[in-house]
Amino acid sequence: MPFHRVLIAGVLSCAMVPVMAGEVLVSGAASLTNAFKDLASRYEAAHPGTKVLTTFGASDVVLRQIIEGAPADVFASADQKAMDKAAAAEAIDPATRVNFVRNEIVLVVPADNPRHIGSLKDLEKPEVKRIALGNPDSVPVGRYARVALEKAGAWDAVQSREILGQNVRQVLSYVERGEVDAGFVFATDAAVMRDKVKVVRTVDTPEPVVYPIALVRRDGLAPEAAGFLKYVVSPDGQAVLARYGFARP
Repeated sequence: MPFHRVLIAGVLSCAMVPVMAGEVLVSGAASLTNAFKDLASRYEAAHPGTKVLTTFGASDVVLRQIIEGAPADVFASADQKAMDKAAAAEAIDPATRVNFVRNEIVLVVPADNPRHIGSLKDLEKPEVKRIALGNPDSVPVGRYARVALEKAGAWDAVQSREILGQNVRQVLSYVERGEVDAGFVFATDAAVMRDKVKVVRTVDTPEPVVYPIALVRRDGLAPEAAGFLKYVVSPDGQAVLARYGFARP
């Protein structure tokens, strides 16, 4: 068999591998990466025989994958809009939807802050050329930032210099590497890179930054999924999330 056919066959066989018994598939917002990996490890330790598999990305992108058939048992979004889309598409069980953490939007700069940015007003300075934020069309942190900046009268200055990231971690990476002069990320993401980025200020948002979580509606839903969701919202789960900077909703 020609090599390219062998390769294609291998890819397809991998894609069609069934979910194993005892596996919980969790799809979440990129800003939950570190916290949810910790939660998964702790849940597995407390439930021998259960494996929690995680995948992360921009909330809208993750949701689109679920709607298109990617297997998932739990969906955790960084904003209500993405979860509202999930409900409208009947991709989740609305009875299981619950708000589980709160976050904040912050303006960050490279650690050495070469443009001496200290406020939203400073983003208008001519030497400020590149400002990163999540794509508002698909990334919650970008949606929050746009609405907040519009209210503050700073959106035009930012939009004319915008560098769009596909998720909040990409925006954080742009700032950390000094590829942009400033960026807007979640406070919890800034904390991950506290030695490489500097938080200039917290940005007031018209609506609170509250994350919802729900069980996915699909055939073959892992029975252990409800247990993991319950753990996330439990006092023990909340204590883990607090260590990563998340607050109660």
